[in-house]
Amino acid sequence: MAASLTSPPATATGRTVTLRAKRRRSALVTLAFLAPWLIGFAFFFAYPLLSTVYFSFMHYDGFRPPTWTGTRNWSYVFTEYPLFWPALRNTLWLVVVMVTTRVVFGLGVGLLITRIKLGTGVFRTAFYLPYLAPPVAATMAFAFLLNPGTGPVDHLLGDVGLPQPGWFNDPAWSKPALTMLALWGVGDLMVIFMAALLDVPREQYEAAELDGAGAWQRFRFVTLPNISPIVMFAVVTGVIQTMQYYTQPMIAGQVASGVIGNSGQQFEPGYPDKSTLTLPQLVYNLGFQHFDTGSACVIALVLFALAMAFTALLMRRRGGLIQAGD
Repeated sequence: MAASLTSPPATATGRTVTLRAKRRRSALVTLAFLAPWLIGFAFFFAYPLLSTVYFSFMHYDGFRPPTWTGTRNWSYVFTEYPLFWPALRNTLWLVVVMVTTRVVFGLGVGLLITRIKLGTGVFRTAFYLPYLAPPVAATMAFAFLLNPGTGPVDHLLGDVGLPQPGWFNDPAWSKPALTMLALWGVGDLMVIFMAALLDVPREQYEAAELDGAGAWQRFRFVTLPNISPIVMFAVVTGVIQTMQYYTQPMIAGQVASGVIGNSGQQFEPGYPDKSTLTLPQLVYNLGFQHFDTGSACVIALVLFALAMAFTALLMRRRGGLIQAGD
C-alpha cells in the first residue's frame, strides 16, 4: 500500500525530467541552427560596433596605442570640425529628396511598363540596364555630359533658350545633378515594383471599376494598399543606401574640379563649396587621410544613429506606409 502511494510522484518526476531533457535538446538543436548567424552577428556587427564606440573615446592614429581622451572627439566633431554640419545637411537632403524621388519615379516607371501592351521587354531592359553600370563609370559619364563648358546637355538647353546650369560645378545644382544620376539608375526599384504591381489581384480592380472608381481612386484604394510593404522596403533600403552614399559625390567632385586626372594628388571631398560632402566621406577623410580614427568613429556612430532613427520612424505602422493588416 505504501509503495502504491509513492509510485505516482516518482512517475510524475520522471516525466518532468524527460520533458526538461526534450526541451534542452530542442534548445540545443535550435542553437546549432542559429550558430552561423550568431557567429556572423558577433564578429561582423557586434564587435565592430563595440569597437567603434570604444575608439570614439580614444585618440588613435593607427600606429601608436590608443589613449583615453573622454569626450574630446565628440566635442571636436560637433563644435570644432568645420565640415561636419555641412556634410550632415547634405546627407539629410539626399535622404529626403533622393530617396523620395527614386521611389516615386521607380513606381511610376513600373506602372508605365505594366500598362504597355507592346515592347514591354524592350522598355524593361532599357530602364534596367543603367542600374548595371559601375558607379564610377556612370558618374564620370554624367559629369562629362553635364559639363557646363563642353557637355552636350547645356548646349541643347542653350539651343532651345533655356538656362544652362553649372551642375557639378555649381553648389546650387550639384545635389540635383546627383539626384538625376540616381534616377537614371532606378532599374532596381522598377523591377521590384513591377513584380508587386503584377501581383495585385485583378478582381479588386474590376470591383473598383464597377463601383465607378477612376484611375486615381483605383491607384489609391487598390494598388497602394497592396504594394505598401514593397514601398516600405524600398524606402527603408533607400535610406540605408543613401546613408552610405560615398562614391558618386566623390567622383563627381573630382571630375568637375579636374583632380581625377592627377595621380597621387590628395583630394578634399565636397567640391564645389562643400555641396557634395557627405558623412561617409568624412569617415574616410578623417580615418584614412588624416589618421584621426577617434573622430571618424564618432561620425560613424552618428550615421548609425541616424539610420536607426529613420528606420524606426518609417517602421511605425501609423506612419501609413504599411496597412494595419499587413
